Amino acid sequence: MSVVHELSPGWLLDHLAFINKISYELHQHREPCCSKSRPTSSVHLDSLHMDSVSSFGASATFVPSTSKPENDDRGNCEMFIQKYVFRSELFDISKPYITSANHKECQESKEKEDLVNDVKKEIFISINGKIRGLILDGSSQLIQEGLTSGFLHSCSEKPNKCSEPITLPLDTCNLSELCEMAKHLPSLNETELQTLQLMEDDTSVTEQDLFSRIVENTSGFTKIITLMGQKYLLPPKSSFLLSDISCMHPLLNCKKTYDVIVIDPPWQNKSVKRSNRYSYLSPLQIKQIPVPKLAAPSCLVVTWVTNRQKHLRFVKEELYPSWSVEVVAEWHWVKITSSGEFVFPLDSPHKKPYEGLILGRVPEKAALLLRNADVKELPIPDHKLIVSVPCTLHSHKPPLAEVLKDYIKPEGECLELFARNLQPGWTSWGNEVLKFQHMDYFVALKSKS
Repeated sequence: MSVVHELSPGWLLDHLAFINKISYELHQHREPCCSKSRPTSSVHLDSLHMDSVSSFGASATFVPSTSKPENDDRGNCEMFIQKYVFRSELFDISKPYITSANHKECQESKEKEDLVNDVKKEIFISINGKIRGLILDGSSQLIQEGLTSGFLHSCSEKPNKCSEPITLPLDTCNLSELCEMAKHLPSLNETELQTLQLMEDDTSVTEQDLFSRIVENTSGFTKIITLMGQKYLLPPKSSFLLSDISCMHPLLNCKKTYDVIVIDPPWQNKSVKRSNRYSYLSPLQIKQIPVPKLAAPSCLVVTWVTNRQKHLRFVKEELYPSWSVEVVAEWHWVKITSSGEFVFPLDSPHKKPYEGLILGRVPEKAALLLRNADVKELPIPDHKLIVSVPCTLHSHKPPLAEVLKDYIKPEGECLELFARNLQPGWTSWGNEVLKFQHMDYFVALKSKS
């Protein structure tokens, strides 16, 4: 479970535990008995086993073993199990990004700008005053509960450890650029299957298959896919489509609808324009996302929004109405350190320690409403908080599966748009959908002597 504590204001989450409960285990056949020649392919698969979900983070153990695979036609091959966990240092945030002293300097340097923008500042304060109080009071309760239980540690209690520089994977396989290149591949016949189910030891997958179909791992095993020399872990019971917004037709042609759709749009802002770090979409392009065709009746639509009032108003007043989605609630993700401090000062007029989520519902038609009269949906409360230590990787959002489960029907179909990682039980789409599944973000646990 990623939910550490649940109180009336919301939830305290452990994002790292959510990732590691998947238990990534690579089953490798020992040489030489399995040294069959394999056809060369730019994309190939290996099989991984899904272990019990009881192992979390540092408590996970490496399990070297030898066994004979069931129904294996390759002889008496022994298997070596190598366990992987997500790199815990990517969640090691013990100090705020900006301290109070830095914040004071920033405020003083912006004094002239604030005088010029007095009217804008007054509007900012009036809009955010209520939210500030809700976040301060609610997160304080959850943080205190985390400190009491030992999940969070005050700075004095936190054991000292040498902080080594984090070496992140080189972007030698730029997924978004590959999606752009894929547009020049011959297109598949529309009558062909729009999904590709991965089979055990399948080596026949090509780039054309990968970019033009939904890839499904329907087994209870995790798999590895190698794309342009880079390895990515695929969780069990997960599906994905690697493409940009102009190539979403495989998702639509499946004629499948979803009970929850989570969207993390690449919002346009000045810093993104300056850095040219990743592509962004204009409001008009975001409105063209075919959510109405993907949403089932009573679908819950959740959109991540930056703290710009312009974006919040756009989602509530333009985007959701254009999709025939009714706004039902606004939640807030509060980012804290491992000692329970906000990562940015709460009163900063620039960087905030929280982001927004706008929740909406697709209305049911009258006939369906009568048919589903026995299925009761819980009303979604407003201004719930999701408090967690964020990942240091840009745009690695906390998991929502467990906090949304009470508001969607059991065994509901789930879809994430603009995803950068995969989840068991979810379909994920985006031009960087495998980004955080890269093998370099995981660590191989060593064998116990």
